[in-house]
Amino acid sequence: MAGSRRAARVGSAVSGGSALIAFLVGIVTNYVTAELPEWAENTVLVWSVFGVLAVVSLGLFFWERRLAAGPPDGGVRPVPLGRIAVGGHSMNPPAVSAPVRGREAELERIGALVRGSGGGMVVVCGAGGLGKTTLAAEAAAQARADGRVVVWVRWRDDPERLGQDLAQAAHILGLPEARLEEARTGRIALVDAVWEHLATTPGWLIVIDNVDTPTHVGPGSGPPAAYRGWLRPHGGGVLLVTSRDTSRRTWGPDADLLHLQPLADEAAGTVLLDAAPYAGTAAEAEALAARLGGLPLGLNAAGAYLSVPTSRHRTFAAYLHALEAEFADLLGAEHPAAATDPAIARRVVRHTWDLSLDQLESDGYTLARPVLQLLALLEPAPVPRTLMTPELVTDATGLPATAATVDAALAGLHQYGLLHTPETDGSEPGSVAMGRLQLHPLVREVTAHTLARPEPTITWLAAIDEHLARAVEVVAGLPGRTGWPTARLLAPHLPAHLDRNTPHNFSSARNTLDTLAATLRAAGAASEELLLRRHVLDNESRFLGPDHPDTLTSRNNHALALSALGEHRQAADLHQQVLTDRQRILGPDHPDTLASRNNHATALNGLGEHRQAADLHQRVVADSERILGPDHPHTLTYRNNHANALNRLGEHWQAADLHEQFVADSERILGPDHPTTLTSRNNHANALNDLGEHRQAADLHERVVADSERLLGPDHPDTLASRNNHALALNRLGEHRQAADLHERVVADSERILGPDHPHTLTSRNNYANALNGLGEHRRAADLLQRVVADSERILGPDHPDTLDSRSNHATALNGLGEHRRAVGLLQRVVADSERILGPDHPSTLTSRNNHATVLNGLGEHRQAADLLQRVLTDRQRILGPDHPHTLTSRNNLANARARLAQAGRRRWWQRGRRR
Repeated sequence: MAGSRRAARVGSAVSGGSALIAFLVGIVTNYVTAELPEWAENTVLVWSVFGVLAVVSLGLFFWERRLAAGPPDGGVRPVPLGRIAVGGHSMNPPAVSAPVRGREAELERIGALVRGSGGGMVVVCGAGGLGKTTLAAEAAAQARADGRVVVWVRWRDDPERLGQDLAQAAHILGLPEARLEEARTGRIALVDAVWEHLATTPGWLIVIDNVDTPTHVGPGSGPPAAYRGWLRPHGGGVLLVTSRDTSRRTWGPDADLLHLQPLADEAAGTVLLDAAPYAGTAAEAEALAARLGGLPLGLNAAGAYLSVPTSRHRTFAAYLHALEAEFADLLGAEHPAAATDPAIARRVVRHTWDLSLDQLESDGYTLARPVLQLLALLEPAPVPRTLMTPELVTDATGLPATAATVDAALAGLHQYGLLHTPETDGSEPGSVAMGRLQLHPLVREVTAHTLARPEPTITWLAAIDEHLARAVEVVAGLPGRTGWPTARLLAPHLPAHLDRNTPHNFSSARNTLDTLAATLRAAGAASEELLLRRHVLDNESRFLGPDHPDTLTSRNNHALALSALGEHRQAADLHQQVLTDRQRILGPDHPDTLASRNNHATALNGLGEHRQAADLHQRVVADSERILGPDHPHTLTYRNNHANALNRLGEHWQAADLHEQFVADSERILGPDHPTTLTSRNNHANALNDLGEHRQAADLHERVVADSERLLGPDHPDTLASRNNHALALNRLGEHRQAADLHERVVADSERILGPDHPHTLTSRNNYANALNGLGEHRRAADLLQRVVADSERILGPDHPDTLDSRSNHATALNGLGEHRRAVGLLQRVVADSERILGPDHPSTLTSRNNHATVLNGLGEHRQAADLLQRVLTDRQRILGPDHPHTLTSRNNLANARARLAQAGRRRWWQRGRRR
């Protein structure tokens, strides 16, 4: 009975004032209908008591009204808690129907916090479709399996309902009824009663799912980051919140933010295989997963489709192919109930991000949706922040925009995970003040698909094209390397710009691409340049014809970009075609024909055909001096390339003299900081290094490195080359440790910037291994050189001079390991190949011969070693001079071989004497 009375009291709305009034009514009733007691005959006394009671009743009545209206100035008010003791809906976590893939690190992070001695708050945040709820449900299942009390609360954008649910959770965790009674009567705030209990109760996990409007959580209007409302990080257990809001400002400094990213290809492919195990191979699943951007929502939609026996497309490959033509049906389809039911909208790819956009719009970010739509019309690549201007937004959409409203729109999109900012310069992660903007590929595709056709898309694209052209003009006009980062970001968006403007505005759009490509060439951005050069060439060939001078220029530029990427064979073949066509169309003395001859020779030099390249360069220099003049910038470049070819032929003295003259002319004509002048200084230092002037070369290279970093930047390919050459000179000076450290850095930068298979990367790896060998780390050097040899044979060919050098260096490292017999076999082959390819007098041939003799000496074949070293010494004295370091090395090696030969002879004589 006591329990019944307590339950009735909880549900009762009768106040003390109302009860007193009822009591007075009873008195009056008795006074009217019954026999009067003796004291009631005293009229003055009766009416005095009645008046006092009436005044008290009225006071209690108005006090009750005041309590019902709420406390002034945010004070404590009683709360209706009728449902707490009996619940009313499930607070169990949803079941996870399939294995959770690719979230092991996040689950371990949550699990460690749950298993720990303290508590905390974890916010699993990110854009819609990333699987936040699934991750939370799996974490809840693991916590329950570990014996933790788990309570699941679904946020319904109702702070009062959230208060009821959290009070119910606290009640489940043992919150005393007396404390609830105090909250009912207004003696304590319910939120404080709940969190005072949760702070002292360990071993629980409370999940609040889908808190996408955290500013509504309450109680009151304070932000969640103040930790005075329903979301607090100071409990004895763990509060796990899932939300699309990714801002640290929202959640405060004490919340542990887990910002979910799309799944990696392997994990995403496994998700598809889990759903449709017979739809194809793991590789095919990964290909489809990559097309879907690793987004769990898209993966689940594809998996569910493929698992249905009646679906038209039953394999990963078929579904991937169908996406191109049937995107609207497969992933872009509307759901009739999505507009009214957020739970359905979350499960439909097309609608899931509308919830965030609707919220942003209701929060006052009126440009968030149109800005997202504009970004979706660009290519699936990062967009420079500087392109998204108020002028572009207004010109495209007709909506008024200011810098502040565009900034706010971008910040809102980032806050809700719809916009990624890989590069930032703000104090908070995700600041979009500068850098680049990037959409998830599926967000971009769905958003672009939902735009109306043909309007406003045509108008919007026209505005985008106009502002792209303006951006290229601005970037090309910036001084030095200021505009290079933006130029790289603009490049992927320009091929579509040319396509949209062909044929009605072809020349202007083509010039925009050419302008940006020239800037990219100066920046050393060969991959981005090649993209534009190839697209211009394809369009000019189609609209101008293959023999048009502009088409020939584009073919030449295309070949130059291939050379910069190390594709020397393809570049040489293309340059040969252009040269033939230019000689036929323009004549042999046209400046463009001279340029083609020079470029063809440079590509041949890159292929290792140094003699043919040098002869062709010599002719180009003579013709250029006659036609353009000795001081023309092109003549200077041709002279530099001729000297480079001579140096590769081993004619170091002639190359050094030409480079020294070229440096002086470049500084006089172009200026000391011109990129061509830097190149000439670098090449002069290379020739000096090959002449044995290692100290002078190292000092000059050090200066070139500093100037290159200042003018071109630390990641420019020319800067990497200069740094490599500086390390090479240091190694020849015997400063092997400093050289090895510098080479190691160059290798890492080359692999990152040029790629692991670029010829310059192979050279850097070879030089790094040589420095390791000089340090005595023969095993590391031999392993690295074995890889370099294999890569060089695959990429450059077995007869390329660089491949021969790497093979020779590999043998030297093996010799250092004591594997003399194996080293001899390798060096015999290298010597024979060098004599055949480079000639018997090439410095590299002499080096291979010297190394061969040194290994023979180590094997005890002193007579053969001495004879071979005598020949090497004679040739080096004749070719390099008596004082060249290589000549001195040969003289020392010969003396060593003769000494060991004499020692061996004495040992044999002594042994014969003993036998007698």
